[in-house]
Amino acid sequence: MSLSLLLLMATALSAAVLLPRALTRAEWPGREPVVALWVWQCLVGTVLLCALAALLLGAAAVFDTVRAQVFAPAPEAVTAAYNLHDVPLWTAVLTLLLACGAAWTAAMLARQLTEAYRTRALRRARLRERAPDLPAPLLPSRPGPLLVLEDEYPDAWWLPGGDGQLVITTGALRRLTGRRLDAVLAHERGHARARHDWLLQLSGALATGFPRVPLFAHFCEQTHRLVELAADDTASRRCGHLDTALALIELNEHRGVLSCSSSRRQLGDRVDRLLEPPVRLTPARRRTAAAAAALAPLLPLLITFGPGLFALSPGQ
Repeated sequence: MSLSLLLLMATALSAAVLLPRALTRAEWPGREPVVALWVWQCLVGTVLLCALAALLLGAAAVFDTVRAQVFAPAPEAVTAAYNLHDVPLWTAVLTLLLACGAAWTAAMLARQLTEAYRTRALRRARLRERAPDLPAPLLPSRPGPLLVLEDEYPDAWWLPGGDGQLVITTGALRRLTGRRLDAVLAHERGHARARHDWLLQLSGALATGFPRVPLFAHFCEQTHRLVELAADDTASRRCGHLDTALALIELNEHRGVLSCSSSRRQLGDRVDRLLEPPVRLTPARRRTAAAAAALAPLLPLLITFGPGLFALSPGQ
């Protein structure tokens, strides 16, 4: 059991410290943002599974009640393979730390969901105040998928929720026409279809709860970047790279999108990427990267169930 715990911790540390640094330095995520998002999610899932498996093994070794529940249906040979009765002191300390970490993670996720719900309700209330007053016969029975606001500044965004809405200002409708307007709408619909809001909330909760863990900090930072690149690709496939880039410029020109000193330099990088599209990976390489990432969360499961499976093998 001690060996299993050590292997789980080594796997978690590798996935939480070493691999994120290598991934942030690589160039291919900018070429394949969807695959990169999948790789980041698999890395996070691997770390969380390692922590959960180590917590269950440690709790089963320290507490008889937990052991009886976890290993109740298992044969005696499987229970003996984990050697749960010879428990060193560091196992109890590690279990306590993992339990505190699990409780803190749950609290951060609950806080993030609560804040998201509260923020969404506040934004919807403000939108209702800004929306033009319509005569009673013209009022819709339920909110539609598109909401137009009277505002001189061009802007558009997706408002997530049960009844998600695409919000666009009259300034954007006046400035954007034709394929450029279609590009903006396709970009925001790309966010909605991929449920990027859930991914942003998860990454934000983990980064807030564990700011000193490199994986979670990089996961939050890269998620904000990659979801925009993925939505840009969705729009460019439908409306073309040039029209998407021009729409991005016109929509954000008043924010200083092309200013080198602007805090929105990421917008300039996105425009450059659209004007000079990077060479994508071949379909075979994309599938290989996605499959390799999907295998990573299986490693903690193999470490956890390995002793029991070995004990059940015919040669034992």
